[in-house]
Amino acid sequence: MYNANEFLFNISIEYLSSFIETILTIKFYITYIINSILPIVSISLNDDIINDIDKLQKNLGFTGRSEIVRAGLRNIIAEQKDRDTLQGKLAALLLIIHQERDDDQVTNMRHDFEEIVTTHIHSKIDQDRCVELFLLKGEAELIRNMTKKFQTNKKLEHVKLITM
Repeated sequence: MYNANEFLFNISIEYLSSFIETILTIKFYITYIINSILPIVSISLNDDIINDIDKLQKNLGFTGRSEIVRAGLRNIIAEQKDRDTLQGKLAALLLIIHQERDDDQVTNMRHDFEEIVTTHIHSKIDQDRCVELFLLKGEAELIRNMTKKFQTNKKLEHVKLITM
């Protein structure tokens, strides 16, 4: 037979045990949901990019490197969606920054799109880098194709399309 204290103690232990089990179950499901929503993707980055990411984190107040990468990817995806919706004839500006040693490669790629390049301006920005400005006029699909060709070239530092 239990006395009152033993009875309350046993009930407290049972409830505590049940409470801990519930907490652990909740933790399991939260972990499962988080991992389902945000799977981990590994990427390789060189030291310069990692240093730039760390500066962005400090200057812009991001909570971590992953948040910066997600923000950058969201911007790229939004730009791509905008480009995908372009239709018909349009005017655009394509800005490219690259190392001077890659001038010939940029020129060769430009020749593939002669029919839409209305103006091409080339200028040195510093000792080793150049900027290219292409004023484009033509079908949206050709402008998208030219942009894609430059954006997928790993030797180019920056490629930006601005539609007008």
